[in-house]
Order: sequence, then structure tokens, then C-alpha cells
Amino acid sequence: MKDVVVNSWAQLQDELFADSWNEDLGRFRSRYAFRGLSDTGYDLETTLYRLGGDYATLERHLLRNFKKYARRNVVEQDSIWHWLSVAQHYGLPTRLLDWTYSPYVALHFATANLDKFHLDGVIWAVNYLQTHQQLPQQLQDQLEEEGANVFTVRMLTESLPNLPNSGNYTLFFEPPSIDDRISNQFALFSTMPNVSGVLSEWLLQHPKFWRRIIIPAALKWEIRDKLDQANITERVLFPGLDGLSCWLKRQYSPKN
Repeated sequence: MKDVVVNSWAQLQDELFADSWNEDLGRFRSRYAFRGLSDTGYDLETTLYRLGGDYATLERHLLRNFKKYARRNVVEQDSIWHWLSVAQHYGLPTRLLDWTYSPYVALHFATANLDKFHLDGVIWAVNYLQTHQQLPQQLQDQLEEEGANVFTVRMLTESLPNLPNSGNYTLFFEPPSIDDRISNQFALFSTMPNVSGVLSEWLLQHPKFWRRIIIPAALKWEIRDKLDQANITERVLFPGLDGLSCWLKRQYSPKN
């Protein structure tokens, strides 16, 4: 494992923004997608994978019924990638994984669950530029033509009108801005053509593409308090009364 254990808030900042300098632009522009988890023992498994049973076969049934019962105005157009994005956003088990461009949003998710404060947390950082070098040539060409680093739903609808079911690659794409939650979380998704694939296992084959930042349990309270002070909270990331209530519950929970 390419793990870096941080021991202070200052060291954490260095690790979150490591390799973000872009020499061509003369700017700090990270090419990493971040995912925060409250327990280092968690793998990068999709919600569909965690469903268990014959989940690979169940995927099409889940999506078919979601499309049947959902209001038709929830998607911009009737494409599988729009439907998949909306389904993931609203909690349906899918082959997608949630990521963010923001290391602080990932840090929030690594420290939001008070029940996990006795466990070390982790931030996965995956370089999507390097990851996309493993894509089929057709998909690499599309990114090149668009001058893009990650896909949009429109791009995938054009190049992959149906869900792929073969191949050994991972791609990142930006979901449509369904609501403020997507925008505020600076969200993007990853997916693999093998619905049974586990991203953490795939990444072990490509050690140059990623790193993990380990957050010791003893550091979680300091991080959590400083994120709250910086307004990286459920109130912002989950706009609405549910996010407000979740933030207030944690704010007023006793430390012990």
C-alpha cells in the first residue's frame, strides 16, 4: 500500500495538495480525485457490489424499475449515463463510486461519522489523468478532441450509449448538476466496465496512479473542528433541512 500517515494538521495540508503544481499552466491545479472514508479497512467497493447476491444480474432490474417509477423530469435526456447518475445520487445501488475534486470535501467524509472516531480514517487520492491513459483508444481520442481531462455525461452518451461489460480500465466522469448538493460537493464519479470489479484491487495493478493518506484516530477531532470552522459541513454539502439537522446534531454532541 502507498500509505502516508499524517501526524499533524500541517502535514495533512502538505499531503492533500501534493503534486498539485502544474508546470505548463504555472498554477496549482491538482489532477487527483479524492474519496474520504471513516475507516481504513473499507475497500473501494460500489454499493451494487455490497448489495451481495447475484448483484451483477440485478443491476438491469434495479435500473429498469428506477426508470419506470422515477419522474421523467429528473434527467436531462433519456440516456443510461443520466439515469445512472441520478440513481447513484439518490441512493440506488449502482456500479458507480463517489469522488470529489476537493480534498476538504473528502476530509469531511473521513471525519463526519462520530461512531468511527476510534478508528483511523483514510483519503484515497487517484490521478485521473494517469488512470485515463489505460482507456481504450476511442475514449482517449474523445478526451483529446474535447480538450478534457474527465468525461461528461454527454460525452459518455455519445461514445458508450450502453453500459460496457468488458475491459480492464477505470474512467472518471462528472455528473450533471442535478441539485446544489452535486455542485457543493464538487462531485465526480468513477466506474469500471466489469461490474464485479473492486477499484482498490484494480489500483494495486497501477501503483503509480494513487496514494492513500491515513488519518490517525487521535487527529480526527482536531480535523473535524477545523473543518467546521472553515464551513466544510453537512449544512453546506447537503443543502436543506436534513443537512442542517445532521450538522447541528454533530455540533452539539459531547466529545465523549
